Amino acid sequence: MADVVVDDRPLVFDDLIAWIAKGEKPAQAWRVGAEHEKFVFRLDSHDPVPYDGPAGIFALLEGLKRFGWAGVYEPSDRGDVLIGLQRGLANVSLEPGGQFELSGAPLETMHDICAETGQHLEEVKTVADELGLGFLGLGFTPVWRRQDVPVMPKGRYDIMRRYMPKVGGLGLDMMLRTCTVQANLDFGSEADMVAKFRTSLALQPVVTALFANSPFIEGKPSGFLSARANVWTDTDPDRTGMLDFVFQDGFGYEAYVNYALGVPMYFAKRNDRYVDLAGKSFRRFMDGELAELPGERPGLKDWADHVTTIFPEVRLKQYLEMRGADSGPWGRLCALPALWTGIFYDAAALAAAWDLAKAWTPEQHNALRADVARRGLKAQIAGRTVQDVAKDMLAIAREGLRRRNRLSGGLVDETGYLAELDEIADSGITPAERLLEQYHGPWRGDAGKVFETHSY
Repeated sequence: MADVVVDDRPLVFDDLIAWIAKGEKPAQAWRVGAEHEKFVFRLDSHDPVPYDGPAGIFALLEGLKRFGWAGVYEPSDRGDVLIGLQRGLANVSLEPGGQFELSGAPLETMHDICAETGQHLEEVKTVADELGLGFLGLGFTPVWRRQDVPVMPKGRYDIMRRYMPKVGGLGLDMMLRTCTVQANLDFGSEADMVAKFRTSLALQPVVTALFANSPFIEGKPSGFLSARANVWTDTDPDRTGMLDFVFQDGFGYEAYVNYALGVPMYFAKRNDRYVDLAGKSFRRFMDGELAELPGERPGLKDWADHVTTIFPEVRLKQYLEMRGADSGPWGRLCALPALWTGIFYDAAALAAAWDLAKAWTPEQHNALRADVARRGLKAQIAGRTVQDVAKDMLAIAREGLRRRNRLSGGLVDETGYLAELDEIADSGITPAERLLEQYHGPWRGDAGKVFETHSY
């Protein structure tokens, strides 16, 4: 879902609030954007794929142009580098370790989203088959070591790689060895944003448990059902986490802007080049006090860029981003936006979902976030298992989707996209635990088998 950037004049505080408020839309204009990442690997060796070479990431991007995608380029010391693709309002982009991401267009129904996702997977598979490449949807790479993963030639990633080890132990793993699926949804007013932010942030660990799909690190069980979720607990405390202030009285646009201003910067972009501002203050930037850009003050594009470098479990831009789920197979890529749409876009469902979590304390929020990474649906909150909360959450979402009544050409509503999540919640067994069953059974301790059994 594309951000709206108006101009680049120097900013004052009220401009930052107004930028977020520009996302407000009437209910009839609400849309959903779906994003997902996947690992690219060589079919013959299961090795990660570098950018260059006859069967590298560059070749994959170039091959997709036959389907009407236009290249997105970035200047570098090696000339203009192809770093992504654009077609209409959809984008294909590269994460630091070559994870291949689709950022879908803002669409009205889950039927549209699943069709878009399916088309993308068919297109990339067509090109990948020619190159001897495959795709894997897990939250954390099952066998690769950090040093084995090639780094993509994007300027912002060089800055992040230098800065990450200064602020957390697992930030480089986040960059190079994780994949997620995400849903982006609209809000109608500041009060509507607050209700949606609080509800989704409180329930995000429940979704982490439902989607837990990364039990391996470097070929062995890690002790976590979502190694990806655990990575985020030691990435950068300044820009991650459960944001306790969201649940406090008086929360709104102003409080979030103050939080974002307190998050250290990574960069600013000048003349299509990234200026390393890692650790610097955006507030000082607004006062023209950064030695790296003497006398310069930021514009709205700088603010929009800065907001994208904040990584809480739910992120506010000109829409809300649900960020806490492991990547997975095609069905679960469609299930995540369906789950949040059923809750967000029906007033009764939103209120019912908040009722599930409104009594939880900040201490419980943070404990649950850590607990679900290890225990999945067996984790507990306020005397209940996460499995029980997940069942209630899915029932609420299903009713919300039913009342939305968005029908496909076959006159089928959107509730069917929750089916795989229903099966997980009813069984109490996460996808990660299914993988562990195979690891200890037919795979005979070979986590690399997942490339053969779970690739797209």
